[in-house]
Amino acid sequence: MKRQKRGAKRNQQAKAKAPAQAKEPEATPSRRDLFRKVGTGALALAVVGGVSWYFVEDVKATIREEDLTRIGQGIPTIVQIHDPQCSRCVALQRETRSAMDAFEDDELQFLVANIRSDKGRRLANEHGVGHVTLLLFDGKGEVLNVLVGNKDSDVLERAFRRHVTRSRS
Repeated sequence: MKRQKRGAKRNQQAKAKAPAQAKEPEATPSRRDLFRKVGTGALALAVVGGVSWYFVEDVKATIREEDLTRIGQGIPTIVQIHDPQCSRCVALQRETRSAMDAFEDDELQFLVANIRSDKGRRLANEHGVGHVTLLLFDGKGEVLNVLVGNKDSDVLERAFRRHVTRSRS
């Protein structure tokens, strides 16, 4: 009986040591695995590229929106006097952008004058207005109308339509 116990002990010790000592060689990847990895990498690259492109375009659009030198360059312009920390200003900006979807880029343009910047504050002071305000300029850069307070996008679209018609006359 003792022999059996010793043999059992040796087998248990060998089993305990076996995983640490014996390493199986890594299998070479199959073509299918390789194509799967390449496909996953290509998909990840496309997603990252698309997201990056979107953010670059968004930043470029924001920079273009804040270029107040575009006032009076021949295209009627809507300028929002905007405070980015004001929830009412953010809501007005959202409604204004929605209303602007009905217009072509060469028909009417939308700009933002951030009152936390020197240029934005200067423009607001020149026209004696505060934030949550839209200044409606004609193509020559003269203010034809001022809209104060939050408005629905439908109301803004009608006001902008009248403004474009009036600017052409």
